[in-house]
Amino acid sequence: MNEYALLHTMDSEYAYASSEHDLSIRLRCAKGDLEKAYICYESKYRIAGKHIKKPMKKVLEGRLFDYYAIDLHVEDVRFAYVFYLYDGKTYKYYSEDGLTDSYDFSQGYYNFFQYPYINSTDVVRDVPWMHSARFYQIFVDRFNIGNKGKDMSYVNLKWGERPTPKSFAGGDLNGIREKLDYIKGLGINAIYLTPIFSSISNHKYDISDYYTVDSQFGTNEDLKELVRDCHEKGIRILLDAVFNHCSEYMPQFVDVCKKGRKSRYYNWFVIDGDKPDKKKHNYEVFAFCDYMPKLNTSNPDVVKYFTDVAVHYINEYDIDGWRLDVSDEVSHTFWRDFRKAVKSARPDAVIIGENWHNASNYLRGDQYDSIMNYSFTKCCLDFFAHRSIDAEMMAMRLNDILARNNNVVNDLMLNLLDSHDTSRFFTEVSEDRDAFINALCLLYLFPGAPCILYGTELMTPGGYDPDCRRCMDWDKAGKAKKDEVFKLIGKLAGLRGKHVLSAKDVNVCSENCLLIVKYKKARTEIVLIINNTGKKRKCAYGEVKASGRSLTVNGKELV
Repeated sequence: MNEYALLHTMDSEYAYASSEHDLSIRLRCAKGDLEKAYICYESKYRIAGKHIKKPMKKVLEGRLFDYYAIDLHVEDVRFAYVFYLYDGKTYKYYSEDGLTDSYDFSQGYYNFFQYPYINSTDVVRDVPWMHSARFYQIFVDRFNIGNKGKDMSYVNLKWGERPTPKSFAGGDLNGIREKLDYIKGLGINAIYLTPIFSSISNHKYDISDYYTVDSQFGTNEDLKELVRDCHEKGIRILLDAVFNHCSEYMPQFVDVCKKGRKSRYYNWFVIDGDKPDKKKHNYEVFAFCDYMPKLNTSNPDVVKYFTDVAVHYINEYDIDGWRLDVSDEVSHTFWRDFRKAVKSARPDAVIIGENWHNASNYLRGDQYDSIMNYSFTKCCLDFFAHRSIDAEMMAMRLNDILARNNNVVNDLMLNLLDSHDTSRFFTEVSEDRDAFINALCLLYLFPGAPCILYGTELMTPGGYDPDCRRCMDWDKAGKAKKDEVFKLIGKLAGLRGKHVLSAKDVNVCSENCLLIVKYKKARTEIVLIINNTGKKRKCAYGEVKASGRSLTVNGKELV
């Protein structure tokens, strides 16, 4: 038995409460090492005299490790436990002391694992509406011009031409309102907008006034009407929270540039010297952009200001949550206070961080609900575009991603193939329709909420920013409803609307070079098989044509 590979961490993604009386316990071991795993548990005040033993289930098979898990409903929330493991040769106990041949439960209070008490504020809370969410991301300037009578003097890009970093095309909030029926026709029920507040750029990630909608996009009243119309059509709406940095024209930064240390806002920023100096580069910025000063998110005044902004748009505009820009560069203190404020205003408001890497330390119920799942994106690039991994490795990597977080979080992840920050996925797969369709099937069948970038349904091409931010092709959209990809997205969205595809019910594996994603719950079985080999392949579920796919619900073919 490989003790070096065994891992269990208390009060983490390996042991967490999903309600006041429900615990989920997970154990990691070396791949293929264990044949059986049991949990032995009781109240920590009774385990010395007796305990309950139950088998655990191997739920994930990663590249180096297997993961066993069990969900338990407990009446006594003062929980103590050890593991009883079998590798095909010997049985051993696993506790805080590591592996032992025997275990003295009468002395267990020294070395058992424990969840000492389930406090209600420590429960990892779900956002139920996210289980059936199908997102559509919109880069506002490039989607649609609704207000044809507005001042268009700022527009320097003819609609449909290739954009540059300084291009303005004229899209606005009323343009989105005009196309809500089109969006809903794709089976979309949630929209994520890139920033909409006052800014001199086309992307609006350098915000000068967080309380005012940028005039290029419309008015604050236009935002209210957009949210209202979305809700009437059953569509949720998320805004982009740019709280890591701001515009150099934000009044607070302007005041610091003028007054230096005498400004009441001096400590809102991170400055080395008496005042910001572009030539000296003596203040922290986003990336290397001197026009985007970084905010000091360890400052309580900054925390208060931006949590007030977040709550304002929930209370006054009825938005459904926030996507958090550059969230991993913001302090944990900021996000903990932010979460308390947002969830107090609206418990079902979703909070989604932009962390491109493992973010488990942000995802324990006290900061974000989930993140944009760029690790999933990278797997899809390697499998469908670069062809650098096979189905077996793809399955293992997807399982390793699921192992990073608890299942409440896994079900809330925002899964994506591309975004306004990446090359278009259709271009990444060299405009291979089969690879593109296969990736879309996986996107919609993987645990979490699928998110497509505007124009995905049209197989919009595009390289890296700004080429990925092309204008929506409405001429093509008018003819797209008969296209295979357009219809596929609608079918996949319908499947996600009808069935809850939870991480606790999924099995991701491979067979004969085929990638298989299976869900089994009660009397429902959903099976996706993807053939990425270019050759016809067979598995236990049947034959799949070269570069094809099979998606069945209770044996009935869906696509």
